[in-house]
Formats: sequence, structure tokens, C-alpha cells
Amino acid sequence: MLQTERLKLRDYRDADLPFLSSLLADERMMKYIGNGKTRNAEEARDFLNWIYASYAIHPDYGLKIIEWKEERKPIGHAGLVPQEIKGKQRIEIGYWMAPAYWGKGFATEIAQALKEYGEKNLQLHQMIALIQMGNLASQKVAIHIGMTKEREIERKGKRVNIFSTDDKLF
Repeated sequence: MLQTERLKLRDYRDADLPFLSSLLADERMMKYIGNGKTRNAEEARDFLNWIYASYAIHPDYGLKIIEWKEERKPIGHAGLVPQEIKGKQRIEIGYWMAPAYWGKGFATEIAQALKEYGEKNLQLHQMIALIQMGNLASQKVAIHIGMTKEREIERKGKRVNIFSTDDKLF
């Protein structure tokens, strides 16, 4: 289990479905995720099943619950997520924080820990972050942990910046 000073990551469990559903139903949360639309209960269950499937690929991959140690409750999710970009497999450093926890440095803290874990423990020399154009807060997190903007692509009808830990990715 990955831990930082204030946070710990753990695998999702079925009991986390209400928390995941709350993230996916929040318009502020979903504004820069996927196609920008909220998801209903059935879609939240499908998303949780997708998360479980990523664990089967590799136990260190997939979105994990972020717990704030001080409050002992979920505040978001993050992880190393397999993504296909232009026909090639890449590992994304993904992070979502519930709106109540925005602006407190949690996303930067967990993204930095994931980057270091990927480099040191999984020998990942190239990791990416897929961040929609208007999501300035997430772009700042990527830059803060040493990633650089590589290019723009279109995904699900949205313009997305690809940030990378390696400037020779493309």
C-alpha cells in the first residue's frame, strides 16, 4: 500500500461504490473527465468493474481510493492507469480529488508519490498525465511533479494535453 505523510492508497472495494457514485454524479468533478458528463448508478458500477479489471492486469495498476489519514475516509482516487495513446500502451498518473479537498495539496502529494513509486518500484521510465485543456489545476499538479506538456490530442470529443515524465515520449 502506497502512503505519504497525510495520505494512503488502497484498492477499491464494493463498499466504496457510494463514494465513487458521488464523484461520478458531481458536475464539478466530471467537468474535465472523459466526455464531461456525469454518470448514473449503473454507469458507476460499470466504472468500478473497469477499475477491478485494471487490478487484474497488474496489482499495482488501476485507480485506488485515496484516504486522508487524519479523517480516515476517502477523499478521492488516484493510480497508475494503463492507457492506449495512438496505438501504444502508456501508464498514466491519474488523480481525482473530491471538490471539498481541492486546493489543499493532496493531488500534488499523491501524484508525486505515484511518480516516484512507478520509477523506483516498477521501473517505469515514461509516464503520462492526460489533462483536458481547461483543467488548469491538474496541469499545475503535473508541472509541479516535473512533467512537461508533450502534445495535444483529441479524446472522447475533447482536446486533451498529454504531459510526460520523459520529453522523448513522442
